Formats: sequence, structure tokens, C-alpha cells
Amino acid sequence: MDLLFGVSGALVTLFIAIYNGYFIGYALMLCLLIFIGIGIKRGYPLNDLLIMAFNGGKKSFVVLKIFVLIGIITSTWMASGTVPGIVSYSMRYMNPDFFILYAFLIASLISFLLGTAFGTVSTVGVAFIVMAKGGGVNIDITAGAIISGAYFGDRISPMSSSANLVANLTNTDLYGNIKNMFKTGNLAVLACIIIYGFVSFNNPLNLVESELVPQIYNTFNISPMVLLPTIIILVFSLFKIDVKISMVVSIITAVILCITIQGYTPSEIFNIITTGFHLENNNPLNDIIKGGGILSMGSAVMVVFISCAMAGIFEETAMLNKIESIFTRANSRKEVFLYTNIVSFFTAAIGSNQSISIVLTNQLMGKTYSNKGIDKENFAVDLENTSIVLAPLIPWNISALIPTTTMMVSSYGYLPYSYFLFLIPLLNFFTLRKNSDVVVLSK
Repeated sequence: MDLLFGVSGALVTLFIAIYNGYFIGYALMLCLLIFIGIGIKRGYPLNDLLIMAFNGGKKSFVVLKIFVLIGIITSTWMASGTVPGIVSYSMRYMNPDFFILYAFLIASLISFLLGTAFGTVSTVGVAFIVMAKGGGVNIDITAGAIISGAYFGDRISPMSSSANLVANLTNTDLYGNIKNMFKTGNLAVLACIIIYGFVSFNNPLNLVESELVPQIYNTFNISPMVLLPTIIILVFSLFKIDVKISMVVSIITAVILCITIQGYTPSEIFNIITTGFHLENNNPLNDIIKGGGILSMGSAVMVVFISCAMAGIFEETAMLNKIESIFTRANSRKEVFLYTNIVSFFTAAIGSNQSISIVLTNQLMGKTYSNKGIDKENFAVDLENTSIVLAPLIPWNISALIPTTTMMVSSYGYLPYSYFLFLIPLLNFFTLRKNSDVVVLSK
């Protein structure tokens, strides 16, 4: 009962924070105190609980370098003219009536090549948001299409850390899982193409009234050379080079372009890398092309540390394991999948981290799948179709917080337009409704 009250209180706290626009880190801190209180009530010494929280928080340190790279690549791509170059060339050749659809398809392609939603958002995602702002397109719809595309690749790319995590946890073959994910995701992709195509006609890119491209050429030196950082990312991904390495090389190239083409001094580049890219106040692009920098990731670092601290308490106290018996009552394949959705959403909401959701859902649902005779390949694809795509639908989850922070968009406005994220679990649930037994996928 204490856990029920604690979870309810934590979720209410998080919802209030999002609704009122408060920094989610403070709400998560209160949630952490709630679960520490539950631990004390259950007989754990405060000192032990603090150690559990700290040990859990330390696990977040491994992702800090990714956050730093995201902040740097976003600001240097802007300063070097890479983002402005992508925008100007795209607006010149893109059919404006299909802008939203382009945003989804290109984000999907790039995320599949990179294997990371964060890398996709911090590169082409930022460029599309700049185009949307300059062309009068609804920012929330654009963000929803970009985030949907970004998690297409995060779910299905062989380079995706989440796809590899699922394969390792379930002891399944990564490429067999990818084949199954294509099977269970093709209908959602087709639906997204139709929906985003329709939405595009109602939200065309306004090239007639937009002064974005002329202002870009007035502010930056634009030539094909500024696209080099983008080409490096794509070429390296084709050779399956670690995305962190490709980001570092791309950043170095962007810095060189900042000096040789855009005329920035080393001290100015240091400020851009640290605090982000900003134009002068009288520049018409001041509110459109800006952001990035290491410091912009500070709030995300705090959120990840606190969420990992909570996960540390959950893991060490086995606080959530007692609810495991509830899910063994499932009588059919569709009920098992439904429970997996519930657990995935719950763990993503409480843990505020996609990886934590995958690990906890695996722990809480593993016995149910085993008891019901559902093979590990089915379990793996169910994790892919729940934990990976549901986490970005929770505004305070790092899977949503990093993309919205990087693109400087509303923390929740994208939700109604992230069709791919909720069509994957929804369509798979209705597909399973016809089957009372296990659906055997390819091994």
C-alpha cells in the first residue's frame, strides 16, 4: 500500500511540474525523497538508502559524454554554417507541400544510419525546426514528426544501444530481432507516411513570405563545404563506426569551418562550445538559429542522475518486484502484451530513462513470459514495441527531455503528433487480439 501511495504521489508531482512549466529536476528530487521515505518505512537505514541512490546515480556518468557531444555538435554545426546550409539547400529543392512528411522520413533514415535518436535530433532535427520557424509551420507538429522518425531508428537500427540492450537482456540474436521489428512495425510506418503526408498539406512550408534563406546568406558564408560535417556523419555510419567517434570528427571539422569560412576566433569558438551559439540581438535570425553548447545539457544531466538514483533504490530494495505476481494472471498473448505496455509506461515514468525502463520491464515481465511459454524472441520484440517507443511519450523521461531541449521546443506540445510512438504498441495490440495463443516470430 505504501508503494501505491508513493507511486501515485510521484506521478502527480511530475504531472503538476509539467503542466505548470516547472523544471522537472525539482519534481524528480521530490520523487526521490518519497521513495527514500518508503525505504525507511520498510526498515532500510537512511545511510544505506543514500548509498543505494548514489551508486545508482553514478551509472548516469557513462552517458554524460553523449550529452556533452550533443551540446557541442549542435552549437558548432550552427556556427560553422552547417545547419544554415542544410536549411538553405533543403528549402531550395524541397517540395514545401510535403515538409512534415520530409521531416519524418529524413529523421527516420538518419536515425537508422546513426542508431541514435539524440544524434538525429541534434543534427537534422535542429535544421528542420529552423526551417519550420522560418517557414511558418507548426513547431509542435514538426517536433512530433522529427521525434517519431528519430525513434524509428533508435528502435530498429543495428547500431542502436537500446536494440543491443534488449538483445543482451533477452539473450536473442540482434538481427533476428531487427527482422521481427520490421514485421511488427511496417504497418505503423505506412500509417505515419499517410498521416504525415495529409498533415503536410495543411501545414505547408511558406517559401513565398519567408525571408529565412536570404537572411541566412546575409549572415553566413554558405557553400557546399559547410555540409562536410553532415557528410562525415553519414559516411562513418555506413562503415558502422561508433557514433561517438563520428560526432567528434564532425565537431572538429565544424570547428575548422568556423575559423576558415565563417571567420570566428578560437576564443569565440570556445564560448560557442560552452554556452551555445547566439547571433547579435539585431539579427533577424537571432530567435531562429540559436542554442546548443555544453551548459545547455546541465538540466538533462541532473534529471538523468536523479532518475538513475531512484532506479538504484528500486534495484537494491527490490521495491517493485512484489507486483510481479500480478502479471502472471494473464490468460492470453494479448493480455501479456497489454501488461508489458503498462509496466513499460510505468517504469519509464518512474525511472525517467529509456534504459531503466527496458531493464525493469525485463525483470518484472520475464517470469510471466517464461511461465506462459512465450519464447524469448517474442519477449524481445515486445520490449522493443513498448519500452523503447513509450519512453519518449513521457515529457520528463530523458528520451523526450533531450530532444525537446536540443530543439528548444515545448516539452509536451509534440505529444499528439508523435504518431509512430503510439501506433507501434497500439497496432501490435490489435493485431494480437485475434490470437489467444503465442505468435511465433522468426528466430
